[in-house]
Amino acid sequence: MNHGIKGGVEEDEASIDRPMRRTTETPADTMARLSLNEGDTGPSVEAQASEINSSRTADSLEALPPNARGDTQGSPYGNAQRPETEPSVETSQALQSANNIPHNRRVGHAGHFGPKEKQAEISKETKQRLKEEEMLKEQQIIKEEYVEEDEDEESSEISASDEDGSWITWFCSLRGNEFFCEVDEDYIQDDFNLTGLNGLVPHYDYALDMVLDVEMPMEDSLTEEQQEIVESAAEMLYGLIHARYIVTNRGMHAMYEKYRTASFGRCPHVFCQGQPVLPVGLSDLPRNYTVNVFCPRCHGLFFPKSTRQANIDGAYFGTTFPHLYLMTHPDMVPLKPNQNYVPRVYGFKIHNSSLYYKYHNEGPQQSQIEGNHRSSRKSKNRHSRK
Repeated sequence: MNHGIKGGVEEDEASIDRPMRRTTETPADTMARLSLNEGDTGPSVEAQASEINSSRTADSLEALPPNARGDTQGSPYGNAQRPETEPSVETSQALQSANNIPHNRRVGHAGHFGPKEKQAEISKETKQRLKEEEMLKEQQIIKEEYVEEDEDEESSEISASDEDGSWITWFCSLRGNEFFCEVDEDYIQDDFNLTGLNGLVPHYDYALDMVLDVEMPMEDSLTEEQQEIVESAAEMLYGLIHARYIVTNRGMHAMYEKYRTASFGRCPHVFCQGQPVLPVGLSDLPRNYTVNVFCPRCHGLFFPKSTRQANIDGAYFGTTFPHLYLMTHPDMVPLKPNQNYVPRVYGFKIHNSSLYYKYHNEGPQQSQIEGNHRSSRKSKNRHSRK
């Protein structure tokens, strides 16, 4: 008896440890099985089948989450229609296409790119292409602007000479002639103001007629080379007249407007703090020096920034204008800079006895001569001692 009890207990414990088998029996199979037991008493077959179905549905509903159960209590949708739990056609197609992709492309092995990496690479290529197209468009626009500016300058030059009928206005409006002011024709027509210029300017009469817009009877018979010679002579004549005109009261007033707007440029010296400059020449005779700019603050001479302005003859402004202008208008004279630049090496000032200052003040040749004299004296002293 005890052995039987122990065996029964062991079988019960083993049955507890074993996992329960799920029945794959359908309700129809259950009804058929129950119908074979005709001699059994108890509830009817239909009642047993309904109980089995209800128990299975209850167990399955308890295993499901609340929003997937049949009841609407506790569901966030209430009495409304529940969303479809079956996947849509698009998601099923996407999953199917993903399954069809080879493993090395999905994972992204070395040498193979996944779809995201390919999209990133394609996007980079398109961005680079767009940038290159934008750069080409900008370059083309800049070229077109330059061409338009050149055409506008040429058309403005032609229109100024034709429509206005004033050679002086046309000449002063040319690019690079911003330093010039317009000389009054009354001043040019006075022979006293032109004294001595006929010996400096070739073809003086033709040049004067061109400046004053006087019709020349022989103008049509001149060749192109002769026409160019007369035009260059007219420019020289106007420049020399201009140098005389700007030292008068009317000329100084005309140059004051340009000086006030810094049309002549600004001093490049750091401590002058952008002081406007005035044009000046190093000679009163033409074809010797080009024009320079004079700073009233540091009294330094500099080249103009524009290469076209730097090619103008300095005699067209003379050596007198900037200094006479400041003497006539003493209220326009600026203060001298308070700061001076001190050269330093690693934060230390350079001593005045160094070659840095000797070469700067005396020059290398003078210092070499002094060094030779010293060496010769030393050699003489050695010979005398011997």
